[in-house]
Order: sequence, then structure tokens, then C-alpha cells
Amino acid sequence: MNQVIDTLLNHRSVRSFTNETLTDEQIRLIVESAQRASTSSFIQAYSIIGVTDPEKKARLAEIAGNQQYVIDNGHFFVFCADLYRHELIGELREADVNATLETDEKLLVAVIDAALASQNAVVAAESMGLGICYIGGIRNDMFAVKELLSLPERVLPLFGLAVGVPEHVEDQKPRLPLEHIYHENTYVADTEQLKQELDAYDATIHDYYAARGSNQRSDTWTGKMGRMLSKPTRLDVKDFLKTQGYLKQN
Repeated sequence: MNQVIDTLLNHRSVRSFTNETLTDEQIRLIVESAQRASTSSFIQAYSIIGVTDPEKKARLAEIAGNQQYVIDNGHFFVFCADLYRHELIGELREADVNATLETDEKLLVAVIDAALASQNAVVAAESMGLGICYIGGIRNDMFAVKELLSLPERVLPLFGLAVGVPEHVEDQKPRLPLEHIYHENTYVADTEQLKQELDAYDATIHDYYAARGSNQRSDTWTGKMGRMLSKPTRLDVKDFLKTQGYLKQN
């Protein structure tokens, strides 16, 4: 064990922050830590937008499903997949890069780069005693986010990150058993074993929801996933990808 592992193992989402804003130094350290994440082929295909304007934060909160902690936090970051600068590199070096930028592979590279950078940012923030909450809800209306943040072509708003001084910290949610996640040499697709492990995990989650300090309820993980996955959402994402130049227009 060490401090880094201790920080990682104690992660939990925070949805209640004090009104204390992050300092410029904290913001700088979080962003610089994000930049030190691994990046595919040194492409660095992401950008981070800090949103401090109250009206813009309020609009993002509305888009995300009226989540108040998008407004009330120490700082709000939006992580974007970004190949805009790479298109400019094509112009600068007189290289035809558009066909490459429109491939599914470069879409994956940009999304993965942004995700890796964000997790570095999270670990940096939590190591400073701050709390975080990822906000995938900004993808509820990517077109609106594009307009709000003046995003150029080839920039995709992927998720927000609320960071701040925790006012209230929930109990840590139990994760799936390691044996369910980790496979050695080959994927273990033993249906009966997986179902038994899911049943056991459901019991753990049911007890967690029933015992936690706030928002108690009777639920299971598979029940929640079943309800969520039975209702397709954000069906305009593909159209947005095409609009932003990530997929070829048919």
C-alpha cells in the first residue's frame, strides 16, 4: 500500500460541495496532471474547458438533467475529444489528413485520450482532498453544448467533471467482485457462474442501498441496469459525430 493506491481505493463520487472555489494553482495542477496521462502515438487528441460563467454552468446543469452540483462546485471541467488542432496541422504541413481524422480508429483514440486524461485529473484532485463527480449528462444534448461552448468542428464534448471541497461524502459503492472483472489468458464466459456472481453482487448492492445514510431504497444492480438498458437514450450522438467531422457523411 502507498498513498496513490490508498487514494484510488477510496474513490467515491461527491455530489455535495462547499462554496469554496478552486485556486488557480489547484486548477493548474489538475490540468497538468491530466496532460501527463498516456496518449496514443503522442497525438494528445483532447481539450479541457473550464466553465466558470454562472449562466453557462446553469445551462449545462439543465442539459445534464437539472443536476445542481453542476452549478454548485469548486470548478467545472468539460473534457472533449479534439482533433481540431490536427486538422490545422494538416493545413500547416500541407498534408491531407481528413480521411484519417474521419476514421473510427481516430474517434476511439480521441475518446480514449480524453478519458485517460480525465482520470489523471481525478486522482490529482482527490490527492488534494477534493471530491469529484463525472457528469455524462452533458451528452443529453451535444448540439446545445457545442453552441454554448463555441466548439469548432472535430471537437466532441464527452463529459463534465465537477470538482470541489466535499460538503457531504456518501458511503463507498461496492464494485463487482474482482473475479467477475479480471480474466487471465482467456475470457471466462461461464454463464451459470456469471449469473451466480451477479446474484451475490445484487445482494451486496441491495444491502448497500438499504443501509446508506441518505437516498435509501430497495434495488439491485442488475435491476437498475435492466431498467436503464431497456430504454435507448442519446440517439442523436451519431448525427453529432457526423456534424463534427468524425464520421463520413453517407
